[in-house]
Amino acid sequence: MEEDIHTNSSVPRIAVLVSGRGSNLEALIHAVKTQQLRAEIALVISSKSSARALDIAKAAGIPCEIVSPAQYPSRKEEGLKIVELLQTCGAQLAVTAGYSRIFDPCVIEAFRLKIINIHPSLLPAFAGSMAPGPQKRALESGVKISGCTTHFITEDTDAGPIIAQRAVPVMNDDTVETLADRILEAEHQLLPESVQMALDGRVTVEGNKTIVTSERSVYAGS
Repeated sequence: MEEDIHTNSSVPRIAVLVSGRGSNLEALIHAVKTQQLRAEIALVISSKSSARALDIAKAAGIPCEIVSPAQYPSRKEEGLKIVELLQTCGAQLAVTAGYSRIFDPCVIEAFRLKIINIHPSLLPAFAGSMAPGPQKRALESGVKISGCTTHFITEDTDAGPIIAQRAVPVMNDDTVETLADRILEAEHQLLPESVQMALDGRVTVEGNKTIVTSERSVYAGS
């Protein structure tokens, strides 16, 4: 019998925050099913009730919650609800995968260096916007290499300690769409790998830099 990806108590629990189509959520689910990512996706939180990502989560049997900014009188109250949900589901790590909201500081403080984001550029280049903004700016700037970055979320947007990066070439005939598709393929590989590195205790933060080791120190053997 196939193991249920949200009921295995022997592995660490993560939560995924989404706002859109959910392709990176799909990549995480696939990585769990194929045991490339040794984790339980305990909860998906969406800022939009219409997000396709919710359908993906429900099809995989993952509990979902909607935390829409319209439901709360302030960003702090929205943030406190997110903190409550993350703590209640027992998430050791949160992952933003196409999540369009900027966290209130209370979320970052409660999960300091425990929230991983993926951004469609080689940070610090083209920070500060979501897809397709960074891809458009990459083409306009004439760079020959772009890519994606995983990093811990801090109070400064897209400026937290970088975990890993993956480069992709920029072709002469690229459009925003073709470059975005190529970067997205890299994201689907990099995000599960980065989450696993963090869960394994292989990422140490010193100032705004990380040191990534090859030896697992946490959850080894899970």
